[in-house]
Amino acid sequence: MAGEFAPGCYQLYSANGEYLANNRTRGKNGVMRALALVLVAALILFGVYQFYLKKMPTTDAGTASTQAINLTGVRMDLLQIAKAERGNMALNSNCTSLDELISSGSLSMSRSGRDGYAYEIKCTGGAEFQVVGRHAPAPEGSPIRYPVLAIDSSMQVSEIQ
Repeated sequence: MAGEFAPGCYQLYSANGEYLANNRTRGKNGVMRALALVLVAALILFGVYQFYLKKMPTTDAGTASTQAINLTGVRMDLLQIAKAERGNMALNSNCTSLDELISSGSLSMSRSGRDGYAYEIKCTGGAEFQVVGRHAPAPEGSPIRYPVLAIDSSMQVSEIQ
């Protein structure tokens, strides 16, 4: 049974005369549903951000995720230096310094460091060498850690103490 409430608006009653609803409140349900969907979508996006983007793996434990690019560059430099040193040792049978590798053209690097890291070559005798990349220590209380990276004649980059 329906009775007229206002021009264009109707109230609905059950068969026993109980009031159910009018069509004025029905129009507002669509707005509330849209708002609820927007809130659910925002919560899902926040969850994706929190679990996948914010907790992306880092290359080294204890380093900031923004350091990943710099550390990758340092590793590539160490590999390039080690390849040049290995080639030099094959030709000349002796270990040379980083400056000598750069000046002779065996190494295409123009500088002996990257982003605060300085490189050095340690000759240990025979066909053995170690290229080390060191960074100045982080300020006291800083959450950033700068690992000391090294590569030897086995061509494996590792972190040393």
